[in-house]
Amino acid sequence: MWTICSVKTGNLWDIFCKVIDNYGDIGVCWRLSKGLAACGERVRLWVDDDRALSWMAPKGAPGVEVRHWTPSIQADGLAMGNILVEAFGCEIAPELIAAYAQRKKAEGHPIGKWINLEYLSAESFAERSHGLPSPVMTGPGAGLIKHFFYPGFTAATGGLLREPDLAQRQAWFDRVAWLQQLGIKFQGERLVSLFCYEPPTLGELMDQLAVGAQPTRLLVTSGRAAVIVANWVEKKNNSQPGWNRHGKLSFSYLPILSQHDFDHLLWTCDLNFVRGEDSLVRALWANKPFVWQIYPQHDDAHCGKLDAFLELLDAPPSMRAFHQAWNGIGNAILPSLALPQWQQAVTKALYLQLQHDDLVTQIMRFAQKNH
Repeated sequence: MWTICSVKTGNLWDIFCKVIDNYGDIGVCWRLSKGLAACGERVRLWVDDDRALSWMAPKGAPGVEVRHWTPSIQADGLAMGNILVEAFGCEIAPELIAAYAQRKKAEGHPIGKWINLEYLSAESFAERSHGLPSPVMTGPGAGLIKHFFYPGFTAATGGLLREPDLAQRQAWFDRVAWLQQLGIKFQGERLVSLFCYEPPTLGELMDQLAVGAQPTRLLVTSGRAAVIVANWVEKKNNSQPGWNRHGKLSFSYLPILSQHDFDHLLWTCDLNFVRGEDSLVRALWANKPFVWQIYPQHDDAHCGKLDAFLELLDAPPSMRAFHQAWNGIGNAILPSLALPQWQQAVTKALYLQLQHDDLVTQIMRFAQKNH
């Protein structure tokens, strides 16, 4: 269901975000902030490094105020919000927690909520932990209660970020015109987007595409993907000059894209390689075959997380094997693409996800619960 602001609270939300390294955290927080504001909420987004917003959301969003989160914040005289959102365990500055606690005490009754927005996962703990309270025992927030909010893929979790007009925008989208704006003339070739870290089987993918029966254009995103592809192509040209002698594989290196244009990229392509969590959700909404590179963790916890998602997707064996190889799990070689089968799995999963309320609707409802 495409919910259009069925819940309205009029609250002031203080959302706190620390940028780690790959912009997924601020990407999620911006989408959440923008979605809340579109529903009439007032939002302050506190972020320690807002530089990514200059290209991610160059036009800003009505109702969203971006505040710089400095190491020490003077909270005197600051009217704290009704709702605190601590994104991904970023640990809100104690000065602001103290100001929030003082306001609650001055009001004389419980107001608002302190919400810890967690990472997205298809693992079973997301259902078990979603909505659980966690009393704060020490520090300036002692006596307050923090609640865990888990995004997820089932009705027992907090749902996924999804704008009300997303389907309409996608239906009106013209991929040929969009490519022309980037100086790319579409000639009917297969289009593949590449947004990745440093996948160990990138070379195998390139070789596979170069000898395939169908011409392929690889649309390479700016940043880490562009660097690794350019380096690989240079080395390949030096070591094996004829590797792409039939010209079946061509490359277009893209400028840095806003969130809107990243959606356009996913809608444009016949296959999308995505990384992290925010782009995974966007790839699902695009309803195109995709391959997800999960962020690797030193204790291999990402392996279970990937397996749980593929199980939820009911991914066919070829899709599972491709994901395992692309993520460097095991020693399997990269299997051939099987896009028709992958498309069936994605379309089925998309339909199931549309039966759930979106994350903005659910977090607003959650904020009002026991208000």
